[in-house]
Amino acid sequence: VQLQASGGGLVQAGGSLRLSCSASGLTFSRPGMGWFRQAPGKEREFVAAMRKSTSSPYYADSVKGRFTISRDYANNGVYLQMNSLRPEDTAVYYCAAVGEDNPISMYYFRPSTYTYWGQGTQVTVSS
Repeated sequence: VQLQASGGGLVQAGGSLRLSCSASGLTFSRPGMGWFRQAPGKEREFVAAMRKSTSSPYYADSVKGRFTISRDYANNGVYLQMNSLRPEDTAVYYCAAVGEDNPISMYYFRPSTYTYWGQGTQVTVSS
């Protein structure tokens, strides 16, 4: 199983980036998917997720209204559209996948929920 995250880069505050996460080798389709980020010296934190069965989206309060998670059906993955970026969004962004479905939203907020992880892509927002 391999998760490949891409699309990171350097952008000015107020700009946009679109991250992609493609999944290969999974034995199930439309996995539960999550995006997390980790800034230097900080713990990994939840950003956004999509439930397996319904594709319901979930967001951290800090990104609501600015970020949008969506399915990439062709690659069994997800996108993360990031608008109105702020310097505090600077971090390495990781995508993750899980095969189980759960109706409780907080299930998707925990890194321990996810079985598979991508390698991360750097997002840097300059002020």
